[in-house]
Formats: sequence, structure tokens, C-alpha cells
Amino acid sequence: MDAARVIALLRPLLEATGTRWMLAGGLALVAWGSTRTTADTDLLVDDAFRSALLARLGAAGFEVLLDSDGFTNLLHSEREIGRLDLIWVDGETSRRLFAAAVERTGPDAIPLLVPAPEHLVAMKVKAMKEQPTRVFRDAEDLRLLLSLPDLDEDSVRATFERAGLGELHERIKSAS
Repeated sequence: MDAARVIALLRPLLEATGTRWMLAGGLALVAWGSTRTTADTDLLVDDAFRSALLARLGAAGFEVLLDSDGFTNLLHSEREIGRLDLIWVDGETSRRLFAAAVERTGPDAIPLLVPAPEHLVAMKVKAMKEQPTRVFRDAEDLRLLLSLPDLDEDSVRATFERAGLGELHERIKSAS
């Protein structure tokens, strides 16, 4: 996947609908300093413009593979563009995520919004709670996020504890 090319393709489509959006997943982690690779593009997108955005993406060569309440998975006809995962947020969740979003350097040094580290941690913890085998895949990402300066440690600890993963939090912190 050519991340800079993907963002160059997506940005005008997103802006044309007027929706708020930010990087998520692997590209957001790279913006926070991770060296991990990713095979897809994950975006957090305000749900208010869902229909308009999906129509534009379809016209731009994306095919919807899965569409559910909070998530849409698409695949572009060109291999270098690849898979696009849209995580739809609305209401209070949308307000909190976008209010705390941080501008960071994305692909090709383009400034882009990414979730605050605490919110990325919350997304990872939620995914691990739903699919426990993700611990193996996501532990290194969490180690990076938990090492960032100015992280709200109390908020992060509470996120792990609410998910019943307080012990995991302590193991990751002690390994950092």
C-alpha cells in the first residue's frame, strides 16, 4: 500500500462531503512514532456524512466488502490503494475524539489529525477485550503508546481496568 497516494486520493473525497476524519490504526501509530508496517488505511469518520462519503468512494473505485453499524470495509480496484477501513463515530464519542485529536505528521510529512494516545489505547483495549488473541499483535503498539510523554496514565489505567485487563496494563508498563 502506498499510504501517501491513498491519502492524496481520499482527502478530496472526504473534504467534499464536509465530514470530519482522522487517521486511525497503523498509520496513526506511525504518526506517534511506531515503525510498524500496515497493509490498510484506517480512518475514524464522523457518521453524519456516511451516505455521501460511501457514494463518492464507490465512484472513486472502492467496493464495499462489509458495512455494519460502526464499521465499513472497502477495497480499491488498484492494489497499491488497497483496503480502507472506516470506523464511524457519532454523538458524544465523535465530539470527544475530535476535540482531543492531535495534528501529527502523516505519510510524506503531510500534517493530519490522529487520535490522542489515550484514545488509541482505548481502541486497542476494546479490540483486545472483544478478541483476546489480539494481545499478541497489539502489545507492542500499546508499549509505544504507554511510553509517550504527557500520557494521561490515570485515564489509561482506568481504560484497562474497565475492560477487566488491569493486569495486562501492569505487564505492559513493566516491560517498557
